[in-house]
Order: sequence, then structure tokens, then C-alpha cells
Amino acid sequence: MVDITDQKTRSFPKIEFTDSEAGALEFPSSKSRTYNYYKPAKLRATMYEDVTVDVQPDPDRHLTQGWIYGFGDGPGGYPKEWTKAQSSDWHAFLDPNEEWEQTIYRNNAAVVRQVNLCLENAKRARAYEAWNHAWVSFIQRNLGAWMHAENGIALHVFTSIQRSAPTNMINNAVAVAAAHKMRFAQDLALYNLDLSEAGIDFDGAAHRDVWQSAPEWQPTRRTVEELTAVGDWAELTFATNIVFEQLVGQLFRSELVMQIAARNGDYITPTLVGTGENDYARDLAASRNLFQLLVRDEEHGAANKVLFGQWLATWVPKCLEAAQALQPIWSQPAEKTVTFATSLDAAKDKFRSLLDEIGLDLPKELDQ
Repeated sequence: MVDITDQKTRSFPKIEFTDSEAGALEFPSSKSRTYNYYKPAKLRATMYEDVTVDVQPDPDRHLTQGWIYGFGDGPGGYPKEWTKAQSSDWHAFLDPNEEWEQTIYRNNAAVVRQVNLCLENAKRARAYEAWNHAWVSFIQRNLGAWMHAENGIALHVFTSIQRSAPTNMINNAVAVAAAHKMRFAQDLALYNLDLSEAGIDFDGAAHRDVWQSAPEWQPTRRTVEELTAVGDWAELTFATNIVFEQLVGQLFRSELVMQIAARNGDYITPTLVGTGENDYARDLAASRNLFQLLVRDEEHGAANKVLFGQWLATWVPKCLEAAQALQPIWSQPAEKTVTFATSLDAAKDKFRSLLDEIGLDLPKELDQ
């Protein structure tokens, strides 16, 4: 039997505090329960920044072993080669609208309620019966045709590139633009169905032939189809939101439909089209912010400015051709409160202001 009285007492090292332990150091925010690993746009981080900043991995910032996933043809993760534009820090872009999953659903739900209420009131008041024949024809042909442009941009422009950019912030903004366009195109389609069932002489199928065959709409159709063939995500965003929407989209929606609808006894269409204009204003704010950053980039700004000038030289003539081909539709309504020349000048002025805000030179093609 072992005599335990002979065993020596064990000793343990004493705990020594060196002030290197977590929580030992006192500093201005050491008592705060909020911790940021990024610099917010303002003094305090927003919910949008908390749920989107650095959600998308980037080996330049976090992954020392490089991309841990890739594509079958070689590129890994989010290749920067998917655009000719360059940035010293793609993560500097923050969406000024602060759109993320919750706000997308909330904002679109509010728009849908507004549109539905307007259409229900129009049916109850039998407002469509007061329209003159010329205005009914204008809506069935031209607003229906524009629905195809919105749908094409939604599905084959923004949806196709909504994961192509190198940061989650940019991709979020592009995805929101796709959702806006898709919802607006669907609103126009549902409006077309409502008018078809309103008991007036409205041909709900006329828009298809107009989009496919009407001479005034073919340059617009061709431009939209050419946009869908662009592989560079930044060029596609630039050509669509900065050029096409300014010289063609706003020209039709804002400078024509919104200007003359009320004089033709129509208060429903401006309400509907106004939601699309509001969507574009929000999407434009994000695009303007992005391209301003690229033009002002200390390392790549000069090269980006030259590149954007080349994009303007390519797309401004195409969009001006599409805009000028639409001139005949200005004479279709019975009440013509605005001329095509006035509308085009207004669209060009807005375009010039936008380019000035971004920091780009006016293309000579704009005045041809």
C-alpha cells in the first residue's frame, strides 16, 4: 500500500496580469457594444452598411490564399477583367439609396399599392370612357411598345449582370435596377389588360406588332437589343442608365407621356409612368455615384475618363437615332401641348447636366 504522506505538494504557476488581455486596454470606444471593421460613409454606420459591406469576399482584402472557388474556364470569384473600367478600390462605392433586401420589398410593395389603388379608382369612375380615340390609339401603340423596352432591359441587361461586379454593393444596386424595371414592365402589361377589358375600343395586342414592325420604334428596338449583347458590365450599366435612359427613356416617359396625358383627359397613365420615372431617378443616383468615383479615382481616373468618352462616342449616336425616329408619335395625340424639338432639347439638357456632374466631357455626337 502506497504511503501518500511521502508525496510532495504540487505547485501551479501563478496568474500574472500583463495588460495584454482582451478588454484590459481603455480607449474612447472600449465600452461600446458596436464594432465596425469598415469605415462608414457617415459618422455612424447604417443598417444597410452593416448587412452589405464586405459580405462578398475579396482576396485583395481578406483571403490571403486567393479565391477559394472559381469557374470552369479559369477565372476565380469575381474577376475584375469583366470590365475595362478600373478602380483602386471598388469597395469605395456605397449605394446612396441604401437598398437591400428589406427596403426592396418595402418600396416595391408601396408602389404596387399606389398603382392598384389608381387603377381601381379609374374603373370605378369609368374614367377610360372619356378618352378620345386618338389618345386610346396612342396608349395602345406606344405605351404598349415601351413595355417591351422596359422588359428587355430588366431581363437581359440588369438581370444578366447582377453578379458581375467585383463588390456586393455594386451588384446590389444593379439587382435593384433589374427589380424596378421588371416591376414597371409588369405594371404596364397589367395596365394593358385592364384597358382591354374596360369596354372601350382598345386593341390589347397592338403593341406587339408596333414593337416588331412600326418604323418609328425599330431604332429603339435595335438599340435595346444591341445593349443586351454587351459583355462588359460597366459599359452595359453606363450605356443603359447614363445614355439610353436619358436620351430615349426620359424623352418618352417624362418629356412626352407625362407632359400631355392630362390634356388628353388621362390622369391614370401619368400615375403609372411616374412610378417608372421615380425608379429610374433612384437607379440613376447609384450609377452617377459609381461613375463619379471611377472618374475621380486617383490612380485610374484619367484612363476611365478616356474609356467613358469612347463609350459615349459609341452609344450617343445610336440613342439619338432612336430618339429622332420617335418624332412621329408626338403628332398622334389630339391635344399636342409639347413639340418634339422642345422635348428633345429638354432631354439633351438633362443629359449634359448629368455628364457634367460625373465629370465627363460633352460628346461632339450630341449636337449632330
